Amino acid sequence: MQLTNALLTDLYQLTQAQAYFINGRTELEGSFYMHFRANPFNGGYSVACGMQQIVEFLTDFVFTDEDIGYLASLSTSSGAKMFNDDFLAYLGAMRLELDIDAVPEGSLVFPYEPIVRVTGPILQAQIIETPLLNQVGFQTLIATRAARICDVAEGPVAEFGLRRAQGPAGGIYASRAAMIGGCASTSNVLAGRLFNVPVSGTHAHSWVMAYSDELEAFRAYAQAEPDGCILLVDTYDTIQGVQNAIIVGHEMEGRGQRLFGIRIDSGDLAWLSIRARSLLDEAGLDYVKIVGSNDLDEYTIKSLHDQGAAFDSWGVGTRLATAYETPALAAVYKLSAYRNDSRSPWQPTLKTTEQIEKSTLPGVLDVRRYYDSNGVMAGDMIYRLDYAVKDETIVDPHDEMRQKRLPANSFKTLLQPLARKGQIVWPEVSVLDAQANCKTSLASLDPTCRRFLNPHSYPVGLEPGLFDMRAQLRRKAKGLSPD
Repeated sequence: MQLTNALLTDLYQLTQAQAYFINGRTELEGSFYMHFRANPFNGGYSVACGMQQIVEFLTDFVFTDEDIGYLASLSTSSGAKMFNDDFLAYLGAMRLELDIDAVPEGSLVFPYEPIVRVTGPILQAQIIETPLLNQVGFQTLIATRAARICDVAEGPVAEFGLRRAQGPAGGIYASRAAMIGGCASTSNVLAGRLFNVPVSGTHAHSWVMAYSDELEAFRAYAQAEPDGCILLVDTYDTIQGVQNAIIVGHEMEGRGQRLFGIRIDSGDLAWLSIRARSLLDEAGLDYVKIVGSNDLDEYTIKSLHDQGAAFDSWGVGTRLATAYETPALAAVYKLSAYRNDSRSPWQPTLKTTEQIEKSTLPGVLDVRRYYDSNGVMAGDMIYRLDYAVKDETIVDPHDEMRQKRLPANSFKTLLQPLARKGQIVWPEVSVLDAQANCKTSLASLDPTCRRFLNPHSYPVGLEPGLFDMRAQLRRKAKGLSPD
């Protein structure tokens, strides 16, 4: 099954597209922006990810004859055809003409600011809403979790959550996003091939259980896999397992080899790792690494460090690949401007609501990121491309009395061209290049925004002209005077 199929969308996107078609509005253009309302895991930042899958989706986007045949077979609850023949013919001949801009993968992003902007025929922009949210929302979630884990790990982190991931596609893209977030390797062999990233692994408890005793199992594994050999020592008794690993380590030295490491996957990880380190060092095997696993997340790893645990690296699976406890980013995709055709001026629009966090912003939107003289991120300013930026003052969108003056002329524009008139212009960037961008971005974020407990809120505000425009449109929507 091809997951880039044009039918990978919600039904209402197609019925709404048909309504535009029936009403003769195929030339109506819209500008949509994708954003999210809160950082996941109660954190202070998020890591943008999934843009390459937008590229793949757009590259293969077409309604095939089989797709059209399936849509033609659908009927409403009354038995009528759901889609008329003229609209289906239109879909079959349609080629995307959208302009799409996105934040580079690995960049830090924050609530309410645009991370993807889609501009062009509103019918087309509507159809691709769901797959864009699906790809970017999920991978941003996983990349953020990985960044948080790697930020406290003080050593390499291997991702091995495939067996617990939400299906094959979820496992593949979780591995990809985890690498962008900072993981050193993945156990997912297919992800390793698809994304050209390092793969790693040890052996399971079943290997030890398949032999008459643990020492025999360790010896057999070391004979079969002498390079990078890591022995899982907690099948029966962890300390005895360490002592057996020491025996094998000495035997490997006699063959001119070296035991690479041991892994502890259960029990009191802090105490066991400290004891294992002492035993290994006393035996002259101070070069042997200790790997920790067992349902780890950033909080557990930090706690283990605080207890003086002696782990050199980590294996993290379930709580990373499944975004445990925060199952969705809750990203949204909203219309912010429209025009009758490509020759007409943009008309900014916004959604007003009783819930301030669900209100939207008007105009064709972009973001500037400002830096202070030390290269530390100072704040982001959302502005309208169709309206000149007057100064570097931002207004807090949730507190109309708060303003912040940003450093002049020390900014970069976040959204970068991904497609123009449906043609891909996004530069090909490897997963490891995106990972490097993530590490650089995190290094430029104030540590107070990276802490786990009550992180400082990174300032994201509106350019004053955008702030004023939103206020005017709100008053207009409520039937009040624009002043």
